[in-house]
Amino acid sequence: MQMRTTLPFFILNLLIVSNPSHALDSNDNYQWLENINGQKSMQWVKKTNEVTQQKLASTALYKELYQQALSVLNNKSRLPVVSQKGKWLYNFWQDNKHPRGVYRKTTFKQFKKSKPKWRTVLDMDAYSKRQGENYDYHGMTCLPPKGNDCLVFLSPGGSDAIEVREFNLKKGKFKKNGFSVPLAKTRISWIDKDTVYIGTDFGKGSMTDSGYPRLIKKWKRGTPLTEAQMVYQGKKNSMSASAFKIKTENKELEIITETTSFWESKKYQIIGDEIKPLHIPDSANFSGSYKDKMLISLKHDWQVNNQHFVQGEILLADLDFLSTGKGDIQSVIKPTEKSIIENINVSKKGLLVTILEDVKAKLYLYNQLKDESWNIQEIPFPENGALNVSSIDDKTGDFFVQYESFITPPSLYHIDAKTLTPKLMKQQAPSFDASLFKVEQYFTHSKDGTRIPYFVVMNKNTLFDGKNPTHIFSYGGFRNSLTPSYSGSYEALSGAYGKLWLERGGVFVLANIRGGGEYGPAWHAAALLKNRHKAYEDFEAVAEDLIRKKITSPQHLGIEGRSNGGLLVTAALTRRPDLYGAVVCGAPLIDMKRYNKLLAGASWMGEYGNPDDPDMWNYMKTYSPYQNVQAGIKYPPTFFYTSTRDDRVHPGHARKMAAKMLDFGNEIDYYENTEGGHHGFSTNEQLAHRLALSYTHLWNYLK
Repeated sequence: MQMRTTLPFFILNLLIVSNPSHALDSNDNYQWLENINGQKSMQWVKKTNEVTQQKLASTALYKELYQQALSVLNNKSRLPVVSQKGKWLYNFWQDNKHPRGVYRKTTFKQFKKSKPKWRTVLDMDAYSKRQGENYDYHGMTCLPPKGNDCLVFLSPGGSDAIEVREFNLKKGKFKKNGFSVPLAKTRISWIDKDTVYIGTDFGKGSMTDSGYPRLIKKWKRGTPLTEAQMVYQGKKNSMSASAFKIKTENKELEIITETTSFWESKKYQIIGDEIKPLHIPDSANFSGSYKDKMLISLKHDWQVNNQHFVQGEILLADLDFLSTGKGDIQSVIKPTEKSIIENINVSKKGLLVTILEDVKAKLYLYNQLKDESWNIQEIPFPENGALNVSSIDDKTGDFFVQYESFITPPSLYHIDAKTLTPKLMKQQAPSFDASLFKVEQYFTHSKDGTRIPYFVVMNKNTLFDGKNPTHIFSYGGFRNSLTPSYSGSYEALSGAYGKLWLERGGVFVLANIRGGGEYGPAWHAAALLKNRHKAYEDFEAVAEDLIRKKITSPQHLGIEGRSNGGLLVTAALTRRPDLYGAVVCGAPLIDMKRYNKLLAGASWMGEYGNPDDPDMWNYMKTYSPYQNVQAGIKYPPTFFYTSTRDDRVHPGHARKMAAKMLDFGNEIDYYENTEGGHHGFSTNEQLAHRLALSYTHLWNYLK
């Protein structure tokens, strides 16, 4: 699923899953559209794309919106998000000269200048040209402490499946005889300069039912991958298995995790030739190491060693405790009713703890004193925004923090670890005139009485007369928190919504419904499995409150979601077609009867449930959009977009729903990009096209 920060799951080789392998459903007249690259299905895609091109992309409105979106996305003042390795600051950058992007570096001294000089390390446009195929950069992992030996993840067409190639970061060159892994859903991590842990497609039986690696092997430099030594074998019905090394202040641990479901994993330590289970709940996560202890984030209450810890609490555990269950374990911070721990970063000076209080971020430094108590200092930032610690200097403890809000462009601050005083280093030039707008946070109550927050961005002179074109964006799943964003989304859109929507008279709404992580693990758990309808009731409560306040009315109310959010908005349109005037649905899940049989769908059964279980399906069929859309009902006009190369959420979901609704006589716009993976785009031009289509659709029906 789409997450605010991309999950490290490299999913599903398109060469394997281009065609559905499961038996045909005699009740599904559109299952042929699941054949991703089939001649008949691609003819349908081409024809439907052409209709949308003629209807939307040929209009003057689209052309204006496209140019505005492209200008915003290619704005040279966009914030360069940096990571620090030694004396160098690194950044991945895309613009009109580098549509596929360049990975580049500069010094801190240069970075402080208004126009720093960057050195190109890896040019993805040049690489794609040499390979004769378009490749996307999907990140790299480098061997500490020097960080010059790196494994680069290269994605053809933007798919989650990747090729891995070893790269010398200092020289800016691929190693001729370095580690190299062919296209697959690979997990790989460094052990030392000449050894890695690897999970990949080793052939028959090496993958889980979810399409992830289940075998972990140790691979030594200079030997064939086929001779890699087996370390661990996970179960076929687990989600995945992986291994990695953690370095604490004075020690090293080699850890195995077998993810048994999306929300649980068994954790082991490799000690010589032995593999021993760690004493940590399956639902808990490691959040890094501090001194010679491990940080643990709890997702459920935990009773251990005569101590009671609560859901969402952060703990600090001795390594002996993890190995034997005996040793010290203590609380660092507990959540409250309105505040939760969003993130923890470890620095030389202590723990940088990001807190959400009613969805708005604050940042604190926690430093443990000799008596093991904690000295807590708040680091001052503007209120009502989102914060992200983007990079930390391992030597000094100095760090960078990105701040943004709905009307404040992304701003990069440098914080001296000694003074903790933020200094503004860079800020994106405004994409729209923020002085015209205000942001309000409202609260409403869902059907069961739960208090639901939502933000409204609108012109300061907005009349509450029920006539304002209004656009709700939401997600409601996978513990994702939607925080105030200059993009109005979890995607980096550089303020495009302000130019394409707000400045034209639109009102924007961000709905923080259950299923997300805005109030911690309990907020997410409240909409799991047979409680999924709670997220939909929350969403409807926000829509009804906007109408009750006369901010808008059904004919002027548009909704948007992508991935799990695409499931949300299609469930919304089938549950309450009377409540909305237009829908934008991207890269969605929709057919919940078959979702676990398509691409990575089986890995999400911990979130939604198993539709092959009759009892579970009896519940899921009450909301599954594909099964609930009916002939004879007028549904709000809907724009679907997806990607042929989405190997995470099968494009068949969007195809089948669009085809079915078209046959039922509904107003449907559809666009399928032929690359871009689950994101749906590989270049800014492709993203600008999608944004312009989406907003053209909304303006056509909501004005």
